[in-house]
Amino acid sequence: MKLNTQEWGTGDRVALLVHGIMSDHRTWRRVGPALAERGYRVIAVDLRGHGASPRGTGATPAERYGPAQYADDLVATLPTGAELAVGHSLGGLSLRWAVERLRPQRAVFSDPAWLFDRPGIDPELFVGFAARATAEQITAMNPRWERADVEVELATLAAWDPDSARSLASHHGYAGLPEAPAVPSLVQLADPSMLVGPEEAGLLRARGFEVRTVPGAGHTIHRDDFEGFMASLDGWI
Repeated sequence: MKLNTQEWGTGDRVALLVHGIMSDHRTWRRVGPALAERGYRVIAVDLRGHGASPRGTGATPAERYGPAQYADDLVATLPTGAELAVGHSLGGLSLRWAVERLRPQRAVFSDPAWLFDRPGIDPELFVGFAARATAEQITAMNPRWERADVEVELATLAAWDPDSARSLASHHGYAGLPEAPAVPSLVQLADPSMLVGPEEAGLLRARGFEVRTVPGAGHTIHRDDFEGFMASLDGWI
């Protein structure tokens, strides 16, 4: 599937951005221009079922959405050999399964949803939240976000297919930590991360990943602490 994309900049280097669940390219509203200022041509996608990209096809949520399909879509849409690829949450899961084919020079996995089968992670919680979310609720949950990010969140929730969350329960075979990085890779973590705990972070370091934590940042690091997010990428961008 060819995905909807948004671009910033015309630089000689290429950066790829892949958003998390319930979001779309608009989540990168500050990151895209910031990378463009550093000489990148930045390409951000809307994953299937998100934003302006097509919805999946099939009889069940599992047939319409899954890590393998997200990864295939990235490969069908994005150029190979980019200098940088960044995936947040579900985007980090999708990028993991596409990275060997996309072959970026460097990959950044921002609080990746590699362990989405953890007990207590209920897809219906995402669905229920999206159905009733208000600006006040989003602000209360994310007090450090700028007002523009709250407005983006409301807009992206309205454009999101909830079946992309419901499908996750059928794809546990894609959950787990990578055994080794396919390309030089940074794992960037929230503080604390609900998806990658201290023990998993230690395993990733032992397997060859660089792991950095952004102190005090929530799961959507680039919106919770934009300056901390960018500083954490020092040496990778």
